[in-house]
Amino acid sequence: MQVWVEYHGLEKKMDVTLAPFKVPKPSTPLLSLSRDLSSIVNREMYVGFSSSTGSVLTSHYVLGWSFKVNGQAEELTLSRLPKLPRLGPKKKPKVLTTGLPLILVSLALTGVSGAVYWVRRKRKFAEVVEDWELEYGPHRFKFKDLYIATKGFKDKELLGAGGFGRVYRGVLSSNKLEVAVKRVSHESRQGMREFVAEIVSIGRLRHRNLVQLLGYCRRKGELLLVYDYMPNGSLDKYLHDQPKVTLNWRQRFGVIKGVASGLLYLHGEWEQVVVHRDVKASNVLLDGELNGRLGDFGLARLYDHGTDPQTTHVVGTLGYLAPEHTRTGKANPSTDVFAFGAFLLEVACGRRPIEAQSTTENAVLVDWVYSCWSKGNIMEAKDPNLGSDYVAEEVELVLKLGLLCSHSEPEVRPTMRQVLQFLEGDVSFPEMSSLSLTSSGLIFGRGQGFDDYVMSYSSSVWKGFSNCSVADSLVSEGR
Repeated sequence: MQVWVEYHGLEKKMDVTLAPFKVPKPSTPLLSLSRDLSSIVNREMYVGFSSSTGSVLTSHYVLGWSFKVNGQAEELTLSRLPKLPRLGPKKKPKVLTTGLPLILVSLALTGVSGAVYWVRRKRKFAEVVEDWELEYGPHRFKFKDLYIATKGFKDKELLGAGGFGRVYRGVLSSNKLEVAVKRVSHESRQGMREFVAEIVSIGRLRHRNLVQLLGYCRRKGELLLVYDYMPNGSLDKYLHDQPKVTLNWRQRFGVIKGVASGLLYLHGEWEQVVVHRDVKASNVLLDGELNGRLGDFGLARLYDHGTDPQTTHVVGTLGYLAPEHTRTGKANPSTDVFAFGAFLLEVACGRRPIEAQSTTENAVLVDWVYSCWSKGNIMEAKDPNLGSDYVAEEVELVLKLGLLCSHSEPEVRPTMRQVLQFLEGDVSFPEMSSLSLTSSGLIFGRGQGFDDYVMSYSSSVWKGFSNCSVADSLVSEGR
């Protein structure tokens, strides 16, 4: 091993850097300590070494060292360092001739099979590590560790799968921490550096309603994202496909407020603006106490406060995509609000934003909720699985707020701060009668620069609602 111990007098800072033999000095120290040593260091002092052992017998050798005051110590010539001493007496073999041919053949076969095994194992755990990633330090996981944690990514450890990857449960052997590992593919190396930089930045987010992103691993054309494990899984399994366990209204309303709080933190309370770009029930995970946490930041984008977001590819899930995002490619907090509106209706109604298999006029959820409101009975849209144990005022608020957040005009949608104020009851929601309502505006289909995006989906998914309008207008003049 190599160790560098440096004290910077002007900065009053000591750095300790560690590296294996023949590896260049890393740019990031292993340990740093801010301490003024002027009262400790004398004009004349001895410099030396000390070592200690634990319960296991060990030996320590200093093969070479370099020291300098007021400057950079001279680099060691590693090739000229002495060899480590041989430990223990040199034993003479008892058998020199008897069975020697058999031993040699056995060793040769063992060597060949061992070499094949070593090559295969190296290929199996091969990953990509470039110089620019060294600065990310603990955010980088080894593929081998994740492979062992997930038992080789076995199907029995599979938590879920979607259009952007498969998620596995794992237990890290180093600290026995339960994690969720998501495997996603990346289309090319272009932009990989920026993508990883954003992933590492997102790893610094800290909020009780966000799933903690612990780090990543990069291997060939694949990225592995490591998250905190949420024992109760995703919210959608409690809402759709005849769930075994149905959340009551109190639990649902708590999840809604939790996700709203998390989005407010992303949009306005962190050091940068974070746009999630994939807010939906399947990306909301429930912890051991059924608290909602927004997760899956694989599509998230960051930009500085006071600046405009850059144009990106249109990504997300059909039914949650704001119309302006599909036209311009720009994702901002308002596009997250639109997706949150679809999420509100999904939780309150127990239905997906678009029922792909439905051929009825109610295939688009926001259209149906709008039609219920226009007939004067918006509560008809609530999830029948709620039974009678719910607070009618809260359900009605969530349904109306879902329509408002789903407005096709970004400037009409509320901010997440306003959304949370409505949900907490700090601000009264405006009377719907005071809002001018129409059902023309947001059209799923032709005529709004949406054609290319629509055609990227299979015709079987699109069939039945390509010309359906989505209720989008809660227009309030002067608001």
